[in-house]
Amino acid sequence: MGGTAIIGLGAMGQGMARNIMQAGISLRGFDLSTAARDRFAGAGGIAEDSAVDAVSGCDLLLVMVATAAQAEAALFDGVLDALAKDAVVILSSTVAPSEARAIAARLNDAGHLMLDAPVSGGQVGADGGTLTIMASGPDTAFDRAEAVLAAISKKVHRLGDAPGMGATYKVVHQLAAGVHLVAAAELMAFGTKAGCDPKTLLDIVSSSAGQSWMLDDRAPRMMQTDPVPTSTVDIFIKDLSLVVQSARDSGAPVPLAAAAYQMMVGAGGMGLGRSDDSAVIRAYEALTGCRVTETEAEISATKDANT
Repeated sequence: MGGTAIIGLGAMGQGMARNIMQAGISLRGFDLSTAARDRFAGAGGIAEDSAVDAVSGCDLLLVMVATAAQAEAALFDGVLDALAKDAVVILSSTVAPSEARAIAARLNDAGHLMLDAPVSGGQVGADGGTLTIMASGPDTAFDRAEAVLAAISKKVHRLGDAPGMGATYKVVHQLAAGVHLVAAAELMAFGTKAGCDPKTLLDIVSSSAGQSWMLDDRAPRMMQTDPVPTSTVDIFIKDLSLVVQSARDSGAPVPLAAAAYQMMVGAGGMGLGRSDDSAVIRAYEALTGCRVTETEAEISATKDANT
């Protein structure tokens, strides 16, 4: 029978699915959320009411869920038997290297192949088809997944055939992303507390040696009251916990990542887990007693000044 399916139609999965379909690939899909399935169907996908129905007879499956536990739940409750023989599973969730290896072993035992293929680029990259993919797995799996990978990405890094290497590169990348994000919040909070104007501070740092991509992207949202989430505090709590876990497994010290993780946990403890990850600035505001985020009155005053 053949065919392609996706499990996981959240913020990332929806954009990836649309780009796969725009490349001319028919796609079946499943998500626990009825609303997500409806959005997928509205974009031209074939939405099914169960994961087993979505993957039945398919020889290529993309899994884009949040955690290893969700990936295991999606894969190991009838799905493996429903797939076509010798199917390729693309696991694009961010998981620990040890978890990727364990999932690959179970797939192999069931007669399937896995590409350990986490992605970077966030919802913007998923929507634009410009994700960076860090992938490891058999050459056969890469060949059979080539059209799908090309549809969702601007760059595919082939990192050998050992499962877990894609996850390793992604986890190390998330150390940089998380530390730069929290460092951006820290400098914005510190500067504001010391009397700097936040917008002027951002302009200076973003055009100087302290610039980072995360600063440029997140600091403007740190000054917004309630930015639309593109990546959440909860996601970075999960990803930075994977950094700390994987570093412990490797025997590597990661004190900066551990500190960034604690600040994210603090933001989560303030009830901001589902907020945009730039909301980590709120944890710093609570510590400094000084607002970086514009108040509604400040926003209104700025609008009035510009009219």
